[in-house]
Amino acid sequence: MSDQLRPRASLRTAVVWDVLKDALDRQVKATGRDALDVLDTGGGTGNFAVPVARLGHRVTVVDPSPNALFALERRAAEAGVADRVRGVQGDILGLFEVVDRGGYDAVLCHGVLEYVDDPAEGVRNAVDALRPSGELSLLAAGLGGAVLARALAGHFTEARRALTDPAGRWGEGDPVPRRYTAEQLTELVSAAGVEVGAVHGVRVFADLVPGVLVDTEPGAMEALLKLESAVAELPAFHAVATQLHVLGAKGAEGRPQRG
Repeated sequence: MSDQLRPRASLRTAVVWDVLKDALDRQVKATGRDALDVLDTGGGTGNFAVPVARLGHRVTVVDPSPNALFALERRAAEAGVADRVRGVQGDILGLFEVVDRGGYDAVLCHGVLEYVDDPAEGVRNAVDALRPSGELSLLAAGLGGAVLARALAGHFTEARRALTDPAGRWGEGDPVPRRYTAEQLTELVSAAGVEVGAVHGVRVFADLVPGVLVDTEPGAMEALLKLESAVAELPAFHAVATQLHVLGAKGAEGRPQRG
């Protein structure tokens, strides 16, 4: 795992980063190019964009927040990758107002589908930004993780409401507008012309374990990271993950045309 994602932040990013790095390595071998063109939609301050740029790739970050893009610029400069990171203000529903179609070897769509008005269009745009056989990395909030968290906190009515609410929300005070099951995400991706390669549960245990235990118990951090990695691909744990990650490749022929 990349050093820049350690130690504490790695509990939230370790599984996704390992999978993403492997996917980028495959793209390097498949394209024969050491430097890939990567698009990070909703990439914010560069949690993934900067580490990806450190691998030698060119990264375009599209985000609606000027403050986030300013922080991204500063972070990229501090990491010595300012020449490989470009920030552009925009969002995924207006993606092609700021970037070109079919111009990227990989597209990251992390923490975006929870907030857009039309998730299906968002996924289609992400896929349309890919070159043939390009990789899509999709990360979104998981329904089961929210239900479990509310129940363990003693909020049983809210847990049941999240379970039955069409958007997976536990109440008016819920800060997340929409959550997904693994099946819903894979359906969205498949409908957009992407062949799903893997689904991972992210933060299955990390959000439930007391922070003081992880911080003070010798070896607890590393052991928890290994546990998260071990269960990430097991379908039984997808149902209780805080986030769900879907990785897939765009078909060489592109996605099916809509009527």
